[in-house]
Amino acid sequence: MVLQLVDWISVIAFFIVSLLIGVIVAKKAGSNSAEFFASGRSMPWWLLGVSMVATTFSADTPNLVTDMVRQHGVAGNWMWWAFLLTGMVTVFIYAKLWRRSGVLTDIEFYELRYSGKPAAFLRGFRALYLGLFFNIMIMATVMLAAIKIGGVMLNISPFKTVFITSIIVVTYSMLGGLRGVLLTDFLQFIIAMTGSILAAIVVVNLPQVGGLHNLLSNPNIKHNLSILPDFSNTSLVVTVFIIPLAVQWWSVWYPGAEPGGGGYIAQRMLAAKNEKHAVGATLFFNLAHYALRPWPWIFVALASMVVFPDLASLQSAFPNISSGIVKNDLAYPAMLTYLPAGLLGLVVASLIAAVMSTISTHLNWGASYIVNDFYKRFVRKDSSEKEQVLVGRLSIVALMILAALIALLLSNALQAFHILLQIGAGTGLLFLLRWFWWRINAASEIAAMVVSFIVAVYFEIIHPKLGLPPIAPWERLVLGVAITTIGWITVAVISKPTEESTLLRFYRKINPGGPGWKRVLETAREKGENVEEYLSQKWDVPAEILCVFLGLVMIYSMLFATGFWLYNNISGGIITTILSVLSAGILIKLWGRLKIF
Repeated sequence: MVLQLVDWISVIAFFIVSLLIGVIVAKKAGSNSAEFFASGRSMPWWLLGVSMVATTFSADTPNLVTDMVRQHGVAGNWMWWAFLLTGMVTVFIYAKLWRRSGVLTDIEFYELRYSGKPAAFLRGFRALYLGLFFNIMIMATVMLAAIKIGGVMLNISPFKTVFITSIIVVTYSMLGGLRGVLLTDFLQFIIAMTGSILAAIVVVNLPQVGGLHNLLSNPNIKHNLSILPDFSNTSLVVTVFIIPLAVQWWSVWYPGAEPGGGGYIAQRMLAAKNEKHAVGATLFFNLAHYALRPWPWIFVALASMVVFPDLASLQSAFPNISSGIVKNDLAYPAMLTYLPAGLLGLVVASLIAAVMSTISTHLNWGASYIVNDFYKRFVRKDSSEKEQVLVGRLSIVALMILAALIALLLSNALQAFHILLQIGAGTGLLFLLRWFWWRINAASEIAAMVVSFIVAVYFEIIHPKLGLPPIAPWERLVLGVAITTIGWITVAVISKPTEESTLLRFYRKINPGGPGWKRVLETAREKGENVEEYLSQKWDVPAEILCVFLGLVMIYSMLFATGFWLYNNISGGIITTILSVLSAGILIKLWGRLKIF
């Protein structure tokens, strides 16, 4: 494929504008660490929400969706749609708590919530564990998508793709800090969504596909259209529906869908003007991420099943691409090769935007851990603000190099998705409960982290080498969750609790409420502390859970309604649209009664 002049104009213009944004805000971003990593805690909900959406819209996301649809049908998306439960819990229960904490990073939370050397160790180790290991793995999957797009659409080698992408994204990430990331995310999201929608329209109307009606009636895909899985297929239902909805959403730590919020989602909540803006940002993110964005990708994936019905047809169409990376996720960039000049440049720019928005966020987020929670906390406690910004910029370069190297070793997006789910299996419940149960301590967090990693290493590396019967991914996930959860709960109960002074200080600052803190408050009262106002307060969580339920109904109904209207299912579209509107109206009334400042 050869880009025409009009295509290159779109790509180059995007690069220039992105770099200009970085240059314009560079001076302000570099003034201190709070500006570089939290934009001075002054950002509005709409900019933060769009940034969350842009970050989770990476070039590997449509590839991942395509992989799921080609293997399991449209219903295969429940493997990630289930994370909406996590998202809505974050919106109405945890977003205001994060903003109230006042920390610079969610890792700093550990020494706010726990005490002593275990808390300090957890903060330092977790900063490197997430900021380096987990962060690099996520960026590597994004770079893998860039490699496949570069190979299919531009016919360039993996090394050239990685090198060019890395240079561009590192340059503007180092300049603008989080403020620059947020502003470029806004531009990148508009370009990325426009590109994906136009690409879907063109692809569906290709002669090989024959338009929407012919696509939906094509015998190759007709059995893959259902939004819900075929409940007579027990294996499929368990894999893509029951386990994600019953276990995965609350038990697994996954970047962008952390139980209770965390990572770059928490970073944006912490950068909000106040609690209301933090809540508004996360609500907009979940609505756009789950209800508005998936369908263009899904229809390109369905069309690919007509044009490239199997992996052999993909390999035949692109013989210059290594067979090791010819997987189902390659079908998305393969379909984009049919786009005409002009639109092709816009779509290439949109995919570059998707890569850059995610990588830049992860670079800034990972660097914030390295600087705030490791370097400043343990290496140079008296480091100046300028020194911290410098270390942050150097960390961005190092993170990019490591991610690029790992990307060259991966083969497909779904592979990385399962690995990350397994590593985080069993830790999610702890992240949900640590705000509301005083007995959770640093030792239990360390236990959860260690046990989940050991279990993941066993299932992903040791078990296959032992020649034992294979274990399905969902079975590994459930076993990992069970083992890890039992492990950390046991440690929480038998180990030394967090110091009472730390617990009380945390409660006064956050005011989480609930029966899980009653013992701490009663003990403090017996010692003469004035805690009567907390003991007499009404707990908001029951009302917040009702808001969570209404939010789920609203967004899932919007998701279904879009699908039904596109499928020309008029009755289904009307019913789900009405349900979405009604739940939204009730939610707005209840939301006004919550204590959000």
